[in-house]
Parts: sequence; structure tokens; C-alpha cells
Amino acid sequence: MISDNGIYVIAEIGINHNGDIEKALEMIRSAKASGCDAVKFQKRTIDVVYSEVELAKPRDNVFGPTNGDLKRGLEFGKVEYDAIDALAKDLKIDWFASPWDEASTDFLMQYDSPYLKVASAMVMDRDFLIHCAKTQRPLLVSTGMCDLPMITRAVDAIESAGGKIACLYHCTSTYPTVDEEINLQGIRTLQRTFPHLRIGFSGHETGIMPSVCAAAMGAVSVERHLTLDRSDWGSDQKASLEVDELAELIEQLRRFEIVQGDGNLRFYEDEKPIAQKLRRNDTLETGSFDFATKLASA
Repeated sequence: MISDNGIYVIAEIGINHNGDIEKALEMIRSAKASGCDAVKFQKRTIDVVYSEVELAKPRDNVFGPTNGDLKRGLEFGKVEYDAIDALAKDLKIDWFASPWDEASTDFLMQYDSPYLKVASAMVMDRDFLIHCAKTQRPLLVSTGMCDLPMITRAVDAIESAGGKIACLYHCTSTYPTVDEEINLQGIRTLQRTFPHLRIGFSGHETGIMPSVCAAAMGAVSVERHLTLDRSDWGSDQKASLEVDELAELIEQLRRFEIVQGDGNLRFYEDEKPIAQKLRRNDTLETGSFDFATKLASA
């Protein structure tokens, strides 16, 4: 669970499974082996999220000749989510999803997942936010495609409806995000603006360095897209980490958790033989003393 005592790492599988449940299950196993705390999917009611005109547009794909064929082919139903739920429980890894409509939100509530994720695409839909808030499931909220006043309105809508935001994620919704638009200082802006909330980072950049820096700036959760092969077809693959990169990111994040320490300055036991070797003498006494008086009497 998300807390202040470690970085909660989410592997966003999303639709990178390309409609193949076996691939999705392999990705869950890979995320667990890499050290992730959770995996995340996306859930849509296709005929609600997309208009008839949009679904009818020509778009050659592996499922058929239209955009609707693609959208329906990518979508998982109850059989697939039952398999996801069973594997996640067996592996002891959290899973949840981003619903893109109210019916999908209700569908996800049949599973005992720790969170609902509000995607950046949905964060300005007041009715949707209120619907999610009323589930009483803790919410993870991404803030891509938003300025600060927009984010403030979204937070107010959720909290006024009695919802709980477990983490608010700084995010830029470009795939992949160029360095000039990652804007990690946004993490500190959110920390100052919403001191009662935990702040995370949902990244779509290439490489792992910005995500490690996000943790150093106080992000308590990091979310990155996962793919088995970045050259695979699909709109999110190029903004995703492959399994070895995800494992390296988690290794670096776990190391950061150690090296940041607790801020209490100490004279470590391992330093004492070094001090005996390198210091000419030690005329500053241990314990409390009046340094000004010592100087005056010198």
C-alpha cells in the first residue's frame, strides 16, 4: 500500500497486452519478478467511451478494418479479469485498473483491489470523479493535460463528494515525454498546494533517470508503462520500459530508499578508525560545551 515508508512502484500494463490474456499474465509475472508492488490495467465500455463515428473509422489492424474492431479487440472482460485477479492473488502483487466510464468503474468494484486509478483523460469529468469518489475505494489520480487550477478543481470535486485520494500523480501526457516537458518541479508544486495529500510521479519518458529523480524529490509512488517488447505494435509501447529496464529502475529506487537515510547526523562506528588515523587531534569535546568561552580562553 502507498505510505511514506517506501516507494510504491506500479507497472502500467494498460493495453500493452494487445488483447492477449496470456501476454498480460506474463507481464504480471515479469512485474512481480522485477520487484513491482502493483500492476495496472485500463477498462472501457467501448460503446460509451467512443462514438459510433469514431468506431466506424477505417483503421487496418489485427482485429479488423475499423477503429471499433481494434478497440473491442483490446478490451478484456470478466473472464480475463478473473484470470488477472487470480494470478495477482497467487503472486501477492496488487492490481487495479483505470476505468474510463461509470459502468467500467462498477465492473471493477467486484474485485477486491486496493485502488481505483483516475487516468489523466478522465480527471476533468466531474460526474465521473463523483461516481468514483462515491465507491469509497481509495483513488490514485493522474494530472496529465492539466494546469494547477484544473488539478485543484478535480481534487475539490473528489473530496467534496467524500472520496479519498491516496496519491496525486504529477504527469505529462505525451508518449514518450521529452525532457523539457517532464517538469519534475511540478512534484514540489503539488506538495506545497496539497500538503494533506501524498504525491507521486507517473512517467512516460524514455529511460529511468527522471523516475529516480522524482523519488529523490519526494514522490512516494512511481508509475511506469511496461512492455515485453518496445517494438511491438500499439500506441503506448514506445513510451514503456522493457522488463530489464523496469528491474533496473526498481533496483535504483530501492537503493535510494536506503541511501537517503533518516537525516540524523551520526559519527558512525565505521568512521572511528578513520578518524583516529586522519585527525591530528580532537580538542573539541564530546557533549555540550560553550564554544565561545573556549575560544576566549584560548
